[in-house]
Amino acid sequence: MSALDQQADSVIRPFTVQIPKDAFDDLQRRPAATRWPTSEIVGDRSQGVQLATMQALHQYWATEYDGQRVESRLNALPQFITEIDGVDIHFVHVRSEQQDALPLIMTHGWPGSVIEMLDSVGPLTDPTAHGATAADAFHLVLPSLPGYGFSAEPAELGWDLARTARAWSELMRRLGYDRYVAQGGDVGAGVTDAMGRLGPDGLAGIHTNLLVPALNDPASLPNGTDAERAALAAIKTFQTSGNGYFVEMATQPQTIGYALLDSPAALAAWMIDHDTDSYNKIARAFVDDQSSGNLTRDHILDNVTAYWLTGAGAAAARSYWEAYGPDAPAAGGQPLPPPQIPVGFSTFPGEIWRTPRSWAEQSYPTLNYFGEAKRGGHFAAWEEPQLFAAELRAAFRPLR
Repeated sequence: MSALDQQADSVIRPFTVQIPKDAFDDLQRRPAATRWPTSEIVGDRSQGVQLATMQALHQYWATEYDGQRVESRLNALPQFITEIDGVDIHFVHVRSEQQDALPLIMTHGWPGSVIEMLDSVGPLTDPTAHGATAADAFHLVLPSLPGYGFSAEPAELGWDLARTARAWSELMRRLGYDRYVAQGGDVGAGVTDAMGRLGPDGLAGIHTNLLVPALNDPASLPNGTDAERAALAAIKTFQTSGNGYFVEMATQPQTIGYALLDSPAALAAWMIDHDTDSYNKIARAFVDDQSSGNLTRDHILDNVTAYWLTGAGAAAARSYWEAYGPDAPAAGGQPLPPPQIPVGFSTFPGEIWRTPRSWAEQSYPTLNYFGEAKRGGHFAAWEEPQLFAAELRAAFRPLR
């Protein structure tokens, strides 16, 4: 590759979301043709997403939801595209007015997107308007994972967590940040964990709100206290009765992809059937119109609609095959070494399991912050953006 080609590949281009009218028309047409299954024959979600939840979601989506919210919310923030390792990466980049703010790259997960982080932008970049001090400000970078949202789909194999982690370090280099921190939850926690273990130049510390090593090898973690035994039991419950989506996407993503690209109802049901805590909150939002924190009907549908309008269902599912499938590095091989940089961790009460401090300390010898939030669950930034921002300020304050 010539120097000119390299320069062209590294160009950062402004981006504006522009959804064609026929895409909105199609979204209006397809729900009317939905064929509903009969109601589940149990009184809980043990057979999957309940019919009453889906029909309430469908009714609101079809009659009250403003489909252009995705476009308007994202276009209110500075967005860009840059090609990294052959894939166009979309990202939101909001610089704080505080010039000495700490650069932070934050990674979403599945079934999330940058949508779930939008309400934490203000608290993180403009802390004085949200009860914190100017010294707590961040310059914020929110990339869309490859194949998610407005990032392009990889056309070749190999986009595992480590490759995405390397792409993020290249993105921060291109933005001119020679010292920065990283954060992630869900899949984003896996990317952030990999960044910490790879230790790219400039990365000063990481923070996650999902303990990735616990899923990889829960039997190796301490189990002598009530909290530790409860966490192990919660992981076992998830692995035996709550991770059907995980197994399908990690082993046969193309199969589920046909439904996710063809039916808005199938996409919505697949996306909200993640974990018991978040499902119950979403069900209450639509069935009872009772929002849990920031998890409102509109915010939930912003995320689902973004997946539909970008056709991200199949590509996002394939990312699980890359990251966690039978041939993925996470499934075997030599693990990456522990991070040598400071690690912060926050546990939220509604998470799939409540991580004990002992687990975080064993997983990360360089742990320098452990926080226990009072509210929130698996999608912490989405559900409780103010509490989430407070955790990040506390975790990264020693690194400023």
